[in-house]
Amino acid sequence: MSISAGIGIADFSFEDAKSFWRWVDLCDNGGVDSIWQSDRIIGTEPTLECMSVMAALAGGTEHIKFGMNVASLGLRDPVITAKACATIDVLSDGRLLPAFGIGTALGKDYSARGVPTKGRGKRTDEGLEIMTRLWTEDKVSFEGEFFQLNEATISPKPVQKPVPLWIGGVAPAAIKRTAKWATGWQAGIETPEQIKPVVEAIKIQARELGRTIPEDHYGGGFAFRFGSQDEPIAMEYIRRIEKFMGKAPTDLQAIGNEQDMLELLLRYKEAGLCKFVLRPIANGGEDMIVQTKLMVEKLLPLVHGLNN
Repeated sequence: MSISAGIGIADFSFEDAKSFWRWVDLCDNGGVDSIWQSDRIIGTEPTLECMSVMAALAGGTEHIKFGMNVASLGLRDPVITAKACATIDVLSDGRLLPAFGIGTALGKDYSARGVPTKGRGKRTDEGLEIMTRLWTEDKVSFEGEFFQLNEATISPKPVQKPVPLWIGGVAPAAIKRTAKWATGWQAGIETPEQIKPVVEAIKIQARELGRTIPEDHYGGGFAFRFGSQDEPIAMEYIRRIEKFMGKAPTDLQAIGNEQDMLELLLRYKEAGLCKFVLRPIANGGEDMIVQTKLMVEKLLPLVHGLNN
């Protein structure tokens, strides 16, 4: 099994585009496996639209892979999304890692688009079938509750065959969806103890469907910061997560040194994960670059050493 570590971003904490691309260049040339952009549309916090970022990274990088963690397919038209993914995969020579979920009903993305949250699971299921078939078949006809196609074709097809389709979510429907369609599963904000039964359930249901998801295609991650928990930025991060979860966050971040981070990573590995998305706790472009450089120099060699 191959263990690797990518990096994830949600808020756009960079001062400008130049700062962002300096950070991207560091990731691209520093041995970071992949960049994962969160999917947030409506909100006061500065965030980038994830599909646009994937397209930009296709032309702005040479080595690194990139994905969405995770894009809300219940909000998106599956034909346009399939075409966009195929285009990005072609232009990046096969470095796209598309990842989808149904999207949260708690935010304002659905209401802003006038899309009801009810039925978003069914829309996602139909969308996954449509996209998967458009990526591989020449003529796709589909008659669903939400989408209909008549001998639809997209060209060119993605470079990757098959496209590595990742799915997120821990609900029973998400587990079933992953077992049926995915080549990988991506956790959200869950502890190792919460993740372990999900991984086991996906494996069981996949076997029942006659499918196998590779052992090293289960992913997740945590926030990290080289520093001290007494730093204002670390205290503010923990406060925000506590407010979001309604309880004190434990086993969701590693603040300290590379050994602290490796220790938490190994706990996630024991729960069944091999692909990691690590999220820097940082404020501003320079801080992001400093934290990422420390990750590259101090943590990545330890992660790569797990494969020996």
